[in-house]
Amino acid sequence: MNKLSSRQVKQLKSKAHHLNPIFQVGKNGVNDNFLEQIDDVLEKRELIKISILQNCLEDKDNIAEQISEGTESHIVTVIGNTIVLYRESKENKKIELS
Repeated sequence: MNKLSSRQVKQLKSKAHHLNPIFQVGKNGVNDNFLEQIDDVLEKRELIKISILQNCLEDKDNIAEQISEGTESHIVTVIGNTIVLYRESKENKKIELS
């Protein structure tokens, strides 16, 4: 998995700005079922937001790493309690990175 360049991160951040979070991480944290669902949505959309609820006990950066590794996606950014993830789709490629 190649690292995203700063230009690509900037491009993805601007595309993600208008998105609403699709998933929420709560006190149960990250499990296999959760990762499978994220994996499916990443294949369809390529770029998603995940919000971390206040009752979540784990560190948001650790959660971002777990999800990224579990779905083989890139962490675009972690802002506040929101994680933005990107993974190029195999079937539904929509986002062209420069």
